[in-house]
Amino acid sequence: MAHRASPPRLTPRFADALGYAAAKHARQTRKGSEVPYVGHLLSVAGLVIDDGGTEEQAIAALLHDAAEDQGGQETLAEIRQKFGNGVASIVAECSDTFESPKPSWRERKERYIAHLRAASDDAVLISLADKLDNARAILRDYRAEGNRLWQRFSVQDPRLHLWYYRSLLDVLHRRSGSWMVGELRRVLDALEGEMDGDGN
Repeated sequence: MAHRASPPRLTPRFADALGYAAAKHARQTRKGSEVPYVGHLLSVAGLVIDDGGTEEQAIAALLHDAAEDQGGQETLAEIRQKFGNGVASIVAECSDTFESPKPSWRERKERYIAHLRAASDDAVLISLADKLDNARAILRDYRAEGNRLWQRFSVQDPRLHLWYYRSLLDVLHRRSGSWMVGELRRVLDALEGEMDGDGN
């Protein structure tokens, strides 16, 4: 039975953020599928909530890709106006780049790994939840599709993806004591083991 003595941790502000995120990403699907992208955002927010995150962190989790994928600095300013400086700052920290055209994949990933070493604890938590959900999806889809999976990405060398996730894991292990670090390691170990077994 739920404990009713304390006020709810999630207020209508969270529901407003969910509606905003669903509208911003309405036409976006996960790479190589017809799955609505909002499913990923809900998963990331759910992981943050499960880890004891605050409402502000959960809102930032819902919006962590909104500026990067759906409007850049203009969307970030909108998030700041609607949800406050704290949420907007976390979203900015979680964004890969606002540059157009984007730098090369390797350059962006190396920058993000370096950035995460000094990022706020809020951004580290949301990045960890994001990467865990992504890694779980990659493992699931690899089991279903095998090497065809990598064709959905702009970089199709699976070893580069493993390099990126292992590099992130190294930073996240140093920055966070969350249970999600161990879960991310187990998912990556399983993915690498299955790839090695398939001769990749």
